[in-house]
Amino acid sequence: MSKDAKPAQKRIDQFLSGPGGRADDWRDLVEGAKVWARGGDRAGYDATLADLSVTEEFHGYPGLQLMAALKEAAAAGDAGTSLSLATRITQALTTRSFRQHAGDGSLKDDGDGEAPELLPQTFGQQAAHRPYFETLIVTGLSSSDWPALATEWRKLRRPVDAFVYEPVIVGSLEDAFCAVMLNPNIAAVIINEGFALRSRHNSVALRPMMTASGINDESDASALRLAHVINRVRPELDLYLMSNRDVETMAGNPDANVFRRIFYSIEELLELHLCILEGIQDRFDTPFFDNLKKYAQRPIGTFHALPIARGKSIFKSDWIRDMGEFYGLNLFLAESSATTGGLDSLLEPTGNIKKAQDKAARALGADRVFFVTNGTSTSNKMAVQALLGPGDIAIVDRNCHKSHHYGMVLSGAQPLYVEAFPMTEYSMYGAVPLKTIKQALLGAKADGRLDRVKMLDLTNCTFDGHIYNTRRVMDECLAIKPDLIFLWDEAWFGFARFSPFLRRRTGLGAAAAIEAWMHDPKSVAAYEKQQAELGKNPSDELLLKTRLIPDPRQIRLRVYQTNSTHKSMSALRQGSMLAVKDVDFHTVEQQFKEAVFTHASTSPNQQLIASLDVSRRQMELEGYGLVANAIAIAIAIRKAVNNNPLISKYFRILGADAMVPAQYRQSGFTDHLAPDANWATALKSLDDDEFCLDPTRMTLVCGMAGYDGTQFKGILSNDYNIQINKTSRNSVLIQSNINNTRSDVAHLVRVLAEIAGEVDRGLTRGGANGRKSFEARVKSLMTDVPDLPNFSRFHDSYRGDAGAKTNEGDIRSGFFAAYNAAGCEFIRLGDAEIDRRLKEGPELVSANFVIPYPPGFPIMVPGQVITQETIDFMRKLDVKEIHGYDAKEGLKLVRAEALAKRAKPGQRAA
Repeated sequence: MSKDAKPAQKRIDQFLSGPGGRADDWRDLVEGAKVWARGGDRAGYDATLADLSVTEEFHGYPGLQLMAALKEAAAAGDAGTSLSLATRITQALTTRSFRQHAGDGSLKDDGDGEAPELLPQTFGQQAAHRPYFETLIVTGLSSSDWPALATEWRKLRRPVDAFVYEPVIVGSLEDAFCAVMLNPNIAAVIINEGFALRSRHNSVALRPMMTASGINDESDASALRLAHVINRVRPELDLYLMSNRDVETMAGNPDANVFRRIFYSIEELLELHLCILEGIQDRFDTPFFDNLKKYAQRPIGTFHALPIARGKSIFKSDWIRDMGEFYGLNLFLAESSATTGGLDSLLEPTGNIKKAQDKAARALGADRVFFVTNGTSTSNKMAVQALLGPGDIAIVDRNCHKSHHYGMVLSGAQPLYVEAFPMTEYSMYGAVPLKTIKQALLGAKADGRLDRVKMLDLTNCTFDGHIYNTRRVMDECLAIKPDLIFLWDEAWFGFARFSPFLRRRTGLGAAAAIEAWMHDPKSVAAYEKQQAELGKNPSDELLLKTRLIPDPRQIRLRVYQTNSTHKSMSALRQGSMLAVKDVDFHTVEQQFKEAVFTHASTSPNQQLIASLDVSRRQMELEGYGLVANAIAIAIAIRKAVNNNPLISKYFRILGADAMVPAQYRQSGFTDHLAPDANWATALKSLDDDEFCLDPTRMTLVCGMAGYDGTQFKGILSNDYNIQINKTSRNSVLIQSNINNTRSDVAHLVRVLAEIAGEVDRGLTRGGANGRKSFEARVKSLMTDVPDLPNFSRFHDSYRGDAGAKTNEGDIRSGFFAAYNAAGCEFIRLGDAEIDRRLKEGPELVSANFVIPYPPGFPIMVPGQVITQETIDFMRKLDVKEIHGYDAKEGLKLVRAEALAKRAKPGQRAA
């Protein structure tokens, strides 16, 4: 390739391949070496080695010495040595054994004819495991000096060091960027001044992203600029500056706060080494878990109400000893109801729980974090209760998790429900269009009640993987109401913080971007320019079609984000975090304390709190690589299913083109597996599209195989030991996470192939009649699907102003109406009285929540007027689980007489 030639864009499945993709490349090298060693063509080996020679410069192992040995063996035409070297390096990478022997490999021949020892020599011969990481060193030194520089850094190691690291050396801004993107082992970065801008290699896969970052010429190759670029994509990394200039001036520059520490030249290399270890230790420390381990090793006399503590009642028993043997002694030694002796109170933390929460806030990019030990259902209710009061209006996705609806009941706030776009073919909803949200805000403004609209409450990402353009949603809503509070339920999306691609789509990621924009002098000019274009009294129609810019001088940035830590990180079941980035938090801090007192147990589980602490540690130190691997696993599943001739006859994983209507995909992105898809097109979708898909969540359509979602879920679980979570009428949801491996993919694909084969053989054996029955079943699942009902309205007796344009309602009063048995009635779903009432009245008003699973959202809420649309949907449902509905009794309704008593003068009761 010529220097001026544009490098080929990597496919999305190649770039987001994670550690597994690197392992595949090395296995390809071994296979190429085998072909060559057997006398075949060596071209494949040479091509793979050429590619690896570039990308492996960004990794600490195999390192400069071993890669040089590979190149020398190839140059000498030595196929045998090439195969031996490639095989042993690949084995070290696969088993991760190199982590325990950090350092460049020895190439000395021991004289016995055996292949040279490649694994690095053990340092210190310590029995204890020392976590391994890699430190990126960006330098202006010639590449010929790099081996000596690496040796100098290795000399700094000591047996007493808690961690061991290997240097990775690059000489340009582009290569530094590539290294932090491609190498998940990098945990710290040292930036020396004097490096170049461009890579020394002709092909840089990530150059377009650098251009998008505004890095275009040599003047951009400053240490501070590079630090900010790295901090934007991997904020968890510790950054250190080594400068020959006026370091005192640099240290006083607020923009230099991105550095953990600034050093003058190399006068204190050992000090820098110690700082690197200290920075890792800071992330490694888990204040609560560390103290809990110490507590468990102390001889404690327990005279409190927790007999299971210390395990004596377990291990001395002939009858329940098996529980102790199953869980192990430490679980019981660490159990306590005490909040002293090195422990802390979850209700009012002041010690190590407080420290652990502060570390979690740093990791998530929040001002503060609350640990919650009974799930994100409670996190959501705490936020709603603390932030909303009776009469406040919250714009809420009607299809959100039931905890939000119940939070409105608890707080007395009035939900103003907005509808997501329907996906009728798959019996599910997507997300709420921004235009719908803006219409709700503008309607409230026209009614003179915008001051009562306190919150926008949305699910991001949805159960099925729809992700909002959080930055655009908040920008445009703040342009209408500058102090609007945002509650982003990211129960399924907590891991996204640790992906540079997905982070921008999180609530806190977007909040950080808005905060930075607010401090940019250009922001005021952009706002005023748009105001001049809109004029003094722009119509709602104009505002709805304009991408609104908020006034940065008026914004009160108030963002709350809940995540089910146990759903995407290594936390125990029910572990959740509530993250806060609210400039006005001081005004609601006492209310949050009351919400904690209301919902948190006074006897929280110690192991659960510890798992929240540990999950934060893991994600700060290796979350980047784990999330990249989860995305790679998902793309591998998509490719294996949709590209397999047999499996794809009966199953398929839906792409963005099926999950997101075209009008919400402004970038034109269709699918991760599309021929023209690569990381750049995926990035454009993440930047521009109103909605995009979480790549780790895969809707697998099973209706084409004649299975409904519930039935297929049972087959996978009972017959093949594969567990999944959500189903729809004709699909199941498969999700990858940081726990999955390529072996899991192979198992799933084998099972799908087996089931597809059984369907295929059954159709062959069944003859014409069997095929007709199968086609009828598929038609009922894939075509004859019920229309999804929208929210109708609250009954006028549950509305403060029935004539208003907005449709908020007093859900709390509707909920408690069900407590009055005499004021309620039951009518069976199939009773003709339902049809008569729908035509002639009085109106049917729900007395409770009715939530069918699937689809899992309330099709009726307390106080809602029931329409023909809702009844038709319920009558077509064939699911077994419907919360809030007993088929024997029928629908629970508020009697017309009870509604009449509530009606205010001028309101109609029915």
